[in-house]
Amino acid sequence: MRILLVTQMWPGPQDPDLGVFVFDVARELRRLGHDVDVSAIDRRRRGPATYVRLAAAAVAAARRQRPDVVFAHFLFPAGAAGAAAAAAARAPLVVMAHGTDVENARRSRVLAAATRIVTTRAAAVIANSRWLVDRLGPVRPPMHVIDCGVDLDLFAPRPAAAARRQLGWGGDGPAFLAVGSLLERKGVAELADAFARLGRGSLAFVGDGPLREHLAGRPGVRLVGRITHGDVPAWLAACDVLCQPSRLEPFGQAALEAMAMERSVIATTAGGAAEFVTPQVGVLVDPGDVAALAGALEQAAALPAPNRAARAGAAEHDVRIQAARMAAVLEQAIARGRGR
Repeated sequence: MRILLVTQMWPGPQDPDLGVFVFDVARELRRLGHDVDVSAIDRRRRGPATYVRLAAAAVAAARRQRPDVVFAHFLFPAGAAGAAAAAAARAPLVVMAHGTDVENARRSRVLAAATRIVTTRAAAVIANSRWLVDRLGPVRPPMHVIDCGVDLDLFAPRPAAAARRQLGWGGDGPAFLAVGSLLERKGVAELADAFARLGRGSLAFVGDGPLREHLAGRPGVRLVGRITHGDVPAWLAACDVLCQPSRLEPFGQAALEAMAMERSVIATTAGGAAEFVTPQVGVLVDPGDVAALAGALEQAAALPAPNRAARAGAAEHDVRIQAARMAAVLEQAIARGRGR
């Protein structure tokens, strides 16, 4: 297939970790033998003019490459840019919902209307979890649940002791890790409070955000700051338990990456992680419940380390498998378009 991939998140010189999960899908589609052209926004700072340029670039690429299918990641604005490109190429459009796009549409009537236009135009819609499908609500085209998966080679198991020496982190007691922005939505304050109740071990936050000062100076807590995606595996290797206590998490990529490295995880019931975190690999808690989260830290620390069941669970989400499933959806969309 000739695929035009349109996305508002893509690794760039200033933000090399932006949209890595989309980059990995494009790489695997190419490995399957497909021709993938990309129109993307590759930086975090953006505005309406950036989205207009994305649409113009996507339409130009569609006219130049004449793709068989347009594959847009995020319903809006990338989905709108993809719809324009699909119209220019007279090709089917497949869009993928990742989470923030769905939540934005739920909060704004204008974005909800724009999103409906995109999904009505699409030949198929992909969502990264069944939970997100429920949040999106009914759509006209066929709906598929496929996540972007995990790179099992990059996130391969490695010894914790060596990683801890490398990072100068860890010691007596279990080592807990949180990866992501330091935002209220990520539940980082609740995690720090729960860790204080536990009263042992260490907790590291990898990421940055407005709650940094709220977390600073707590006993046993280390604030690492933002790191590159390539440095994440070392921190996952060094931990005993990856904690993702988000108040809302459409999928749970960090939890899946930790599982691939044979680490137990903690996640919440509000999101997609509940669909792959079983009692053998981790603990689920209701968001915002500090007492339950403190108990989850204790329970997760008692799970096997390394956790072989976690790796087996992550293997079901191998990015190569997921990319092949996406390719099948794209092929079906092309076939339906030719059959009209």
